[in-house]
Amino acid sequence: MIGRFAPSPTGLLHLGNARTALLAWLHARAAGGQFLVRLEDLDAERCKAQYADAQLEDLEYLGLTWDGPVVRQSERLEHYRAALTQLEAKGRVYPCTCSRADIARAAAAPHPGEEGPRYPGTCRTPAGRVAGRPQTRRFLVQEGEWAFVDEVRGPTRQDVFTAVGDFVVARADGLPSYQLAVVVDDAAQGVTHVVRGDDLLDSTPRQLQLFEALALPAPAYAHVPLVLDEDGKRLAKRHGALTVAHFRERGVAAEKLLGVLAQWSGLGDGAPVRAQALVARFSWATVSRTPPRLALSALEALR
Repeated sequence: MIGRFAPSPTGLLHLGNARTALLAWLHARAAGGQFLVRLEDLDAERCKAQYADAQLEDLEYLGLTWDGPVVRQSERLEHYRAALTQLEAKGRVYPCTCSRADIARAAAAPHPGEEGPRYPGTCRTPAGRVAGRPQTRRFLVQEGEWAFVDEVRGPTRQDVFTAVGDFVVARADGLPSYQLAVVVDDAAQGVTHVVRGDDLLDSTPRQLQLFEALALPAPAYAHVPLVLDEDGKRLAKRHGALTVAHFRERGVAAEKLLGVLAQWSGLGDGAPVRAQALVARFSWATVSRTPPRLALSALEALR
């Protein structure tokens, strides 16, 4: 087993991310496997070195040790370009000159998630492309349902063609998309199991198509419920005081914070605990399937 945690250093690690990291670490350690850390830092405008450093400090503070060096996507661009070249040679990508406004006007149906309207396939043929415009690269999606068994959600299926359409794998400036980079990296690192938030559940069928097109082995997946605030909204950067760094810098013992994360996951009663002590308690049968609600009163008690 090789698991991983792959945050994007666009901000400080909030407690929802920390809970996902904990579950990914426990999953790997309970199986006697390796745990890797990768920084998904391709977005040079939003990703900052100070956030990357803080996130690694947070993992060390929590006792979530990793194996091998930290991999940074910004140092692996040639690998993504090689994968894109391979897809082009197989006829699985094509240039697209559509703007977001073009897609919004032409889309047949809206996508139910957060990614905007479905791509209608305008540029699948050269006749649909506008000369002189910047060109992204889109992956030629196969039609029909793609199914997999999620270790948390169980049998899952999606028709990517109907739900999303052909998706971007490289921007007009040549930078790879998240979908392509994560597939290349998981395969290169030998990742066998991916634990991540269920906001990425819809990405999995897309990534499975890319794994197949690139003739790469796909990992197993476990998508865990996101931590919600008291209003039922997912934790995000707006919850500035709910970051791991906030508590670490105020001298809160890591065991106290881990006790809260373990309680949210169905692995404890909120009492302080070390990460290593949670390994023996871990199983997906034990982990709660209900999105945990943040209790500010419990966090106030840590200070």
